[in-house]
Amino acid sequence: MNFKKSDRLAFMKEIALKTILLPEFIDEDSEELIQIIAPEENQIDDKNLPDQLPVLPIRNTVLFSGVVLPITVGRTKSIKLVKKAYKGDRIIGVVAQKNVKKEDPSFKDLFEIGTIAKIIKMIVLPDGNTTIIIQGQKRFKINDKIREDPHHIVRYQLLPDKSVLVSQKEQKVIIQSLKDTAGEIMSLSPEIPKEAKVAIDNINDFNFLTHFLSSNINAEVAEKQKLLEINDPKDRSEKLLQFMLRDLQMLQLKREIQEKVHTDIDQQQRDYFLRQQIRVLQDELGQDGPDQEVEVLRKKGYEKDWPEEIKHHFEKELDKLMRMNPVTAEFPVTMNYLELLVDLPWNETTEDNFDLKNARKTLDRDHFGLEKVKDRIIEYLAVRKLKQDLKGPILCLYGPPGVGKTSLGRSIANVLNRKYVRMSLGGVHDEAEIRGHRKTYIGAMPGKIIQNINRAKASNPVFILDEIDKVSSDFRGDPSSALLEVLDTEQNASFKDNYLEVDYDLSKVLFIATANSLDTIQPALRDRMEIIEVSGYTLEEKNEIAKKHLIPKQRTEHGLKGSDISFDKFSIAKLINDYTRESGVRDLERKVASVIRSIAKSVAMEEEYVSKITDERVREILGPEIFDKENYEDNSVPGVVTGLAWTPSGGDILFIESSLSRGKGKLTLSGQLGDVMKESAMAALSYLRSHSESLGINYRIFDAYDLHIHVPAGAIPKDGPSAGITMITSLASVFTQRKVKKKIAMTGEITLRGKVLPVGGIKEKILAARRAGIKEIIMCQRNEKDLEEIDRKYLKELKIHLVNYVPEVLEIALTNQKVINPIEFILPEEHKH
Repeated sequence: MNFKKSDRLAFMKEIALKTILLPEFIDEDSEELIQIIAPEENQIDDKNLPDQLPVLPIRNTVLFSGVVLPITVGRTKSIKLVKKAYKGDRIIGVVAQKNVKKEDPSFKDLFEIGTIAKIIKMIVLPDGNTTIIIQGQKRFKINDKIREDPHHIVRYQLLPDKSVLVSQKEQKVIIQSLKDTAGEIMSLSPEIPKEAKVAIDNINDFNFLTHFLSSNINAEVAEKQKLLEINDPKDRSEKLLQFMLRDLQMLQLKREIQEKVHTDIDQQQRDYFLRQQIRVLQDELGQDGPDQEVEVLRKKGYEKDWPEEIKHHFEKELDKLMRMNPVTAEFPVTMNYLELLVDLPWNETTEDNFDLKNARKTLDRDHFGLEKVKDRIIEYLAVRKLKQDLKGPILCLYGPPGVGKTSLGRSIANVLNRKYVRMSLGGVHDEAEIRGHRKTYIGAMPGKIIQNINRAKASNPVFILDEIDKVSSDFRGDPSSALLEVLDTEQNASFKDNYLEVDYDLSKVLFIATANSLDTIQPALRDRMEIIEVSGYTLEEKNEIAKKHLIPKQRTEHGLKGSDISFDKFSIAKLINDYTRESGVRDLERKVASVIRSIAKSVAMEEEYVSKITDERVREILGPEIFDKENYEDNSVPGVVTGLAWTPSGGDILFIESSLSRGKGKLTLSGQLGDVMKESAMAALSYLRSHSESLGINYRIFDAYDLHIHVPAGAIPKDGPSAGITMITSLASVFTQRKVKKKIAMTGEITLRGKVLPVGGIKEKILAARRAGIKEIIMCQRNEKDLEEIDRKYLKELKIHLVNYVPEVLEIALTNQKVINPIEFILPEEHKH
C-alpha cells in the first residue's frame, strides 16, 4: 500500500502521545521526530544490566541519557535485534555510525562510546516499517567486540558522569544561558513548535537540560558524539553552548540576507524607472541603446552568408528580443546567443593549398620521419584536388609522448592553408565541455567545439583533439560518448550543441586526435577514427632530429649564432644514450637546451670557452651519466638468457635467470613479474616436464630440486607474454646444464603445445638488440611481416631466426657444450643409498 508522508507523521504522533503521555514535537517538513522528554521512573538499575550488550547502530543522530527517541528500523540485522530485545529485557546499546552511507556497518564503522537504552515501545507501522521508541539510560564504552552476526554483541564498561563541581549559582547561570540561547534559536526558526520552548523552560535539571539540547541541536553527528564523550558536565555544557551560539549566528545571518533581498527587490523597481529615463536621454543624445544594438544585429544577419533555416531561426529569436524589456535577466542572455549565431562561420571556409610537392617538402622540413602520417595527408590533399566536396577524415595519431603528434597538427594546417585550433581533452569529465549548456542555465555557454570553431572564423579548420585517451567521466556525463557524434562523418554534418540549439556542419573540419594509449579509448569512439601509429624514434632518427631541428631551434631561442656553438656526432650520441631514455625527443631537447645555456652564459659574461661541444664537454656540463644501457652478458652460467622487451620509452634487453637448489620441486618467481609473465613461466615449466625425455632430462629432477626464476631490475614492474621462449630456453639450459649460444636474444610467446606465437614491438626490440651488441635474434615466423617495415640498414649486422615451435628455439639457442662445473644431480633413489 502507498503510505503518505502526512499519514505517517500523524500516525507516529498519535502513537507517541499514547505511549509517552508527555508533550512531544514533530517537524512537519521532515520525516524525523524531534526528541522528547521522558519520565525518570524508566531508569534502569546497574544490577539489572547484562554482561553482554546487543548494539544497535543508528545514523544521523546520537542518543543521550534521559532522552526519548523514536527510531525507524529498516535493516534486517537491526530488526532481528530489536524484536529479540523487545521480547527479553528490552535493553540495548545504541551507538552512532561514523559513515552514514554504510548499509552494513562493522565495528570499525561505529564510535566506541554509546548509550544504553531501554525499548519503551515497538510499533509496526502500516507501511511495513518497524519503529521503536527508546529512552537513553547510561553512557558506556565498548571494551570487547564479541561478534557481528546475527547482530553486534559487545562487552562494555559504564561511563558515569562526574559530579557537577560548580556552585548552585553558577549552575543557574549556565542553565539560563542555555535556555536563552535555545529561545533565540527557536524564535528564528518558525518550523520549531512553540510547545518546545515551554518544554525547555520546564527543565531545571542541569544534566538533563544539557542532554536534551545536545540531542536536538543543529550539528553534525561527529560533533554530537564529542558532546556524548565528554565526562565533565560543566565542560559538556560549555561545548554545547559554543555549538548553539554558532547555530544562532548562522540563523541571524540568514535573516539578514532575507531582509536584504527584500530591499534589493525594491531597489530593482527604482532601477527600472531610472533606466527608462536613461533611455530617453540616450535617444536625445544620439547614443546607442538596446534598440540600436538589436538593429546592428539585424543588419549583420542580413549580410551574413548562412543556411536558410539558420537565418529564419535568427530572425525569430531577434523578434523575440525586440519584445523583451532590456532590464530583464533574459535580455542579455538572448543578446549573447544571437551574437554567437551571427559570429559563427557557417559557410566561411579557407581555400585549400593543392600544391602536393610543396606540401610534402613542408612536412619533411617541419618533422623528421612520421612517413605514414605524411603519406595520409598527401593522399587526402590529392583526393580533395579531384573531388572538392570530400568530407574531412578523422585521424588518430597514436604513440608515446614526445614524438611530435601535437606539433604535427600545426604543420598540417600550414600545409593545407587552413586555420589551426587545438582542444586539450586531458582531464575533461563533463559532457557540457563538448556539447555546451542549455542557455536557460545561468552562465551557460557553448561547448568547446563550437567555441573553437568560432575562434577560428572558418568552418574547415584543422582541429586537434589532444590527449583523447585522457578523457574521464563522472555524474555529469561521459564526454567520450558526446564525441561519438563529433567524430562520425555520417553524423557530424548536423552536430547539435545544447547552447546553439540548431545543427552545425562539422563535416568540413579535419579532426586529428592524439593519444598515448588506445586501451582507455572507448571502443565505439576508437572505431570512428583512422588509427595511425607513430612509433618512437630510433637512435639514428634522434641524431638527425637533434642536428636539423633541436639544436638550431635552441640556439635561436638562446640568442646564439651558428658560429657560437657546434656539436660533434659523438656529443649528440652521448646526449641520446647516456642522458635520455624516451621514445620522443622532449627530454633530449631539454638536455640540448642545458648545454646551450652553459655556452650562452659564457658568451654573455665574455668568458673564454670552446665552441665545439664534444662528449667530454657534455659530461662536464651535465654531470655523470644518468642511464646505463644494458649490455650482453657472457654464457658461462647456465640458465641466463637474454630477452627483448618493449617499454614506453622504446626497446630494451632483459635477462631471465634460473637456478636450481636441493628441495622438493618448489617454483619461486621474483623480479616484480606481472600475472601474464608468471603464467609464461608456468607454461614453460609444464612444457619442459612433459618433454623432459626428448631433452635428456631425468623426470625425477623436477621433484628433487627447487627452481627459482628471477628477472633482474627488481624495482621495475614487468609483464607480458613475449618472454615465453626466453624462459623455456633458460629452464632448458639450467636443467641440462648446457651453454646458451653467445650474443643471442629472443622474443616470442609460447603455448603448452610448444607453439611459438608472434608478439609486438619488433622494431623497438631489434634496435635495442643492436645497441646491446646482439648478433642473432630468435622470433616467431609470423613476425616476419614486421621486419618489412624496418629499414634494411638496421638489419644488416643481425641474423634473424624465424621459428614456429619450441624445439627449433632450443636447437638454435643451446649448444651441446656443458657449462664449467655443472651440477651433479642427486636423485632420490641414489640419495637413499
